[in-house]
Amino acid sequence: MTRTLLALALVACGGSEPAASTAPAPAEPAAAAAPKGHEGHEGHDDHAAFAEISFEELSGLVAAKEVVLLDANGTESFAEGHIPGALDFEAVSASLQASLPEAKDTLVVAYCGGPSCGAWKKAAEAVATLGYGNVKHFKGGISGWKSAEGPVEM
Repeated sequence: MTRTLLALALVACGGSEPAASTAPAPAEPAAAAAPKGHEGHEGHDDHAAFAEISFEELSGLVAAKEVVLLDANGTESFAEGHIPGALDFEAVSASLQASLPEAKDTLVVAYCGGPSCGAWKKAAEAVATLGYGNVKHFKGGISGWKSAEGPVEM
């Protein structure tokens, strides 16, 4: 792979391609696919693109209304209680852009059920795809929010 990239870079810059090697290129490591239904449960490294936010920081932002929250737990769970001001991702996903502020630097925090839930990632990726660059993850989810005695909206 490295030799191929080097060759492409040389050709693109007007150089000549290096002589072909008879040694096979090392195999690229295969990424392990998550079993169906376990997407987002592979571990922290899989979610490195989205920083985590603490309960303390998030609760201050919620109180000041300085954050857009995406609850990825599903509409039924959302109706049973969510972080104040959160959007029901399942309900707004078809018109997500219209539900979000125009400023692409707005802090958007996605969450789901708790530390072992991976549903938040779909919401985070959806807003990132729309060009929002300040997207974070509240790992505690609604269960962590409630256990820390954060206010809940019905």
